[in-house]
Amino acid sequence: MLTGHHFQNAYVTRNVDKAVAQFRDQADVRSLSEIEVPVQLWTPHGEGQGVQKLAFVWVDDMQFELIQPISGDVLALYRDALPDDDRLVFHHICNRVDDWAAFMARVEQQSYPVVLKGGTPGMLEFVYLDTRPWLGHYVEYVWMGSDRWKGMGGL
Repeated sequence: MLTGHHFQNAYVTRNVDKAVAQFRDQADVRSLSEIEVPVQLWTPHGEGQGVQKLAFVWVDDMQFELIQPISGDVLALYRDALPDDDRLVFHHICNRVDDWAAFMARVEQQSYPVVLKGGTPGMLEFVYLDTRPWLGHYVEYVWMGSDRWKGMGGL
């Protein structure tokens, strides 16, 4: 299943600060925001809270999400993909969808398993599909209102 507007490539790393410095040095960064935040997540193995250090780097109309998992069993999806060193490793793409309910109805009809989901109903919703057998990586889908989209730097 591949639908929506592709706006993000996401990477995992052991050192978000180093990755941000590399982007500042080597890319025309339009916008940058950084946060360390606890998130409530659902996985097929249970629900829980994880802490992530995140950076959202916009270059033109592409966002690069840099993810450093800090703590929490629910973050295994990211932690299991980390390299042994501080480099970036590609993890997933993210597509924005307009109608969350209609999209989720389609998710239930397709063959790729949901491996992670979360969000704040009415503000932002996200889900990861395990499309690795097809694409070699996960696909995240997100819905957010236009104010949230603009607030995070979307054009």
